Amino acid sequence: MIGYVTIGTNDLPRAMKFYDDLLAPLGIKRIMDFGRGYAWGTTMDKPALGVMIPFDGKAATPGNGTMPAIVVHSPAQVDSTHALALALGGQDEGPAGSRGPGFYAGYFRDLDGNKLNVFCMG
Repeated sequence: MIGYVTIGTNDLPRAMKFYDDLLAPLGIKRIMDFGRGYAWGTTMDKPALGVMIPFDGKAATPGNGTMPAIVVHSPAQVDSTHALALALGGQDEGPAGSRGPGFYAGYFRDLDGNKLNVFCMG
């Protein structure tokens, strides 16, 4: 159902580096260049994450209640991706761990304050 999710940035070069470094170990790379932002994904027919300077020219702000989630294959990938997000300057919003039967996740904010999570099922 989801084609892509877009979050805002006020510093595109900084955001580019954060997401390039965060997503590369998962096999996710930049797949689109919009001039004012980029999209990361695995292929054009799978969901993507866009990070852009807002179209209206106003400052990007984190959405209250907005949280893109990145699915991975194992708890070890959740752990390593969450740790990498923090090492790259992200802020912890909830350590990696079990959040109930069959759901393992870690929560963080990127350099612009956008909240994301990385999770696996099973």
